[in-house]
Amino acid sequence: MDFTNLLYTVDYIAIFYFFIVNSTYIFLNLAAFFTIRRHWYLNQITDFDKTFQSEFYKPLSIIVPAFNEQSTIVQNVKSIISLAYPEFEVVVVNDGSTDDTINELKNSFNLIKSSRSFEKILATESINNVYDSLDYANLVVVDKANGGKADALNAGINTSQYPLVCNIDADSIIEGQALLRIVEPFVQDWRVIAAGGTVRVANECTIRGGFIEKVRLSSNSIVRMQVVEYLRAFLFGRVGWASINSLLIISGAFGVFRKKHLIDAGGYSRDTVGEDMELVLRLNRFLKKSKREYRVVFLPDPVCWTQVPEDIGSLSRQRRRWQRGLGESLSKNRELFFNPKYGLLGIIAFPFFLFIEFLGPVFELLGYIVFAATIFIAYFLGFPGREIILLFFVTAILMGVLLSTLSVVFEEMTFRKYTRLRDKIILFLFGIYENFGYRQRHTFWRVRGIYDFLRKRKGWGEMKRMTFAGQERMDNNGDTSD
Repeated sequence: MDFTNLLYTVDYIAIFYFFIVNSTYIFLNLAAFFTIRRHWYLNQITDFDKTFQSEFYKPLSIIVPAFNEQSTIVQNVKSIISLAYPEFEVVVVNDGSTDDTINELKNSFNLIKSSRSFEKILATESINNVYDSLDYANLVVVDKANGGKADALNAGINTSQYPLVCNIDADSIIEGQALLRIVEPFVQDWRVIAAGGTVRVANECTIRGGFIEKVRLSSNSIVRMQVVEYLRAFLFGRVGWASINSLLIISGAFGVFRKKHLIDAGGYSRDTVGEDMELVLRLNRFLKKSKREYRVVFLPDPVCWTQVPEDIGSLSRQRRRWQRGLGESLSKNRELFFNPKYGLLGIIAFPFFLFIEFLGPVFELLGYIVFAATIFIAYFLGFPGREIILLFFVTAILMGVLLSTLSVVFEEMTFRKYTRLRDKIILFLFGIYENFGYRQRHTFWRVRGIYDFLRKRKGWGEMKRMTFAGQERMDNNGDTSD
């Protein structure tokens, strides 16, 4: 086989790969469409306040890991304490911050040493002190040595006292009724062991008293790209997988779990930066082996708002870390790979995440290179087939445009968080624009993340972000906030 024939063979393999990938995405979009429509309708006729002010609720422990959060921790804790829920506690875990985080908490919440007793079921770094608040009876602060986000979450689980555990990032804002909505599946169905909520972009939104007052679209082009990404990932991707009970990830920024199963599965893994996905994979393995009937659900309406990177350097490091965390999570749970014992999770979901989400960037990057070489040969050396190859490339780009713009359109048809017509039009246009340059750059970042995984890189890297108050903050390797 000569070089030209080899290129055409690779092109046809790429076409087959493209067909498999996009067929799956279309299926997930259709499944998500009907799921969200049903969920949206039920939300319109449900009075959450009346439902959960009755005896039909479950007490909840909210764990907030914090590392170097002195500029935002007080405001965020106050906003969490003010959330609408009948009975809950807030467990703030100061993970060895090197700034003034613990003193800000002491001074603002009138902390005293706690007499609370708890068992160290999950291994963690040493705990210095546990504090209660004289001002808020449901606030507990754990001060411990630095061990990373997973270690802080495990310490919070050890200290918590309620059967449901909710994890919220210290730099995130939760909508007022989000807890009521995300706990509803646990009340309605005994099989539910974990539930995830949607994460949305808070950059340039108006925030007062720790709550989102006005949703606005950022003027930063990088942030706008991420808004489209988040809509596509949460409104379609995770809803679609959850609809066939094959959800592999619940965002570390906002998720609820039954505490018993978290402990039985061994808590969060401390040797991966993808501790949120790794935990869900391990929970699935553990419960399948236990032959227990269970469900992991995702709700598109309970919303957590978070800040996203506003510069290319920070975004690149974040996406490389996410890709590395994906590889670590899949590697630690490779027993699931094409294992019929795990049902659709092992036969479809895990292989999809391995070949499409993890290795996909490599295939896509190679596809761009081979496409360029094929077009060069076809046009300048006169070989046939150039029209077919060019048509395939255009179709691939248009499919990406379709998936992105559909997410924006469906957001407008249902939740309508963006009320300004200008914002809606801009989002739709960015759903098109992101496929020309940004997507290709994002592919390159993810390939670098795979390289980081292969050479077993550790640490979180450095992240420059904006706080809700508009002040820059630097997150270092020990970060527990992202």
